[in-house]
Amino acid sequence: MSDKVMMHEEKILEEWSQLIQNGQGKAQDIYREIAKLIEESRAPGIGSQMVTVQVKATLKDLITKRETERQYLRVINENMKDFKFYIGARDYGDNLDVSWYLTCEPGFMKEVFSPVLVKGGSTNALSFALNLFERQDLKSYVTVAHHSVLDAVSNVMKGLGQDPSTIDRKSKGFLGVS
Repeated sequence: MSDKVMMHEEKILEEWSQLIQNGQGKAQDIYREIAKLIEESRAPGIGSQMVTVQVKATLKDLITKRETERQYLRVINENMKDFKFYIGARDYGDNLDVSWYLTCEPGFMKEVFSPVLVKGGSTNALSFALNLFERQDLKSYVTVAHHSVLDAVSNVMKGLGQDPSTIDRKSKGFLGVS
């Protein structure tokens, strides 16, 4: 059984997605390949595990019985615990929707004291108080995870006889990894 985590959209800092045409049924292949590539990277402190991500259910969700949970592969860097990387792969009709989201999820104390200690700061302010080396480590961590996703998506596309050069490699957000 996987851990359950609540996703708050306001915590998302960076994202990327790709729709693989006719990729239905390949989600587990994507997850296995990404986890293997992350492990093979031997990046310090980086590991992954499957989690159930929940979103806040609205009244409309409850009435229409719309899903409020999905499985994601969560990647964490033990040295940068506030920054979590969630990778999702799901069937979308005959296609496979692959996406990832980098979040900032500070612990309780940082969340409470950030607005107090950093005038006008958000609840993430202390998480973003990174020195040069920490910024470099954050970008490297996200890039390792991103490239693992890109490589897994590329391998699935090749297996389906598709051209992986069509993949949009650049993420959207403050890091803009590619």
